[in-house]
Amino acid sequence: MADGIKGWARLIRATRVSYVGLGWAIREEEAFRIEAAIAVLMAPLALWFGHGGVQKAVMLMSLLIVLITELLNTGIEVAIDRIGPERNVLSGRAKDLGSAAVHLSLLQVPLVWGLILFD
Repeated sequence: MADGIKGWARLIRATRVSYVGLGWAIREEEAFRIEAAIAVLMAPLALWFGHGGVQKAVMLMSLLIVLITELLNTGIEVAIDRIGPERNVLSGRAKDLGSAAVHLSLLQVPLVWGLILFD
């Protein structure tokens, strides 16, 4: 560890910077705000329609996967944008792949929910 922080202090700092990142995403990323709002609206439905803890957990996790993937995609985009504004094939490909990951995460929600609700 380069900064010398260990134990609980490291955990507390890591938690703090995680919330800083989450706050930035909420303030600055419209896609994340939309997906988070949908997740907040759908979470009670998962608790209502899921039969038992496992189904409820799987339905909730399908929503969280979208948010996690969007955060990772945003991280990729921010890092690429930091490099520079000029067009680059590899930079574009990295952004496209991140976007594809978000798209797949979105597709898995109706699949998971449909398999559970129409079982």
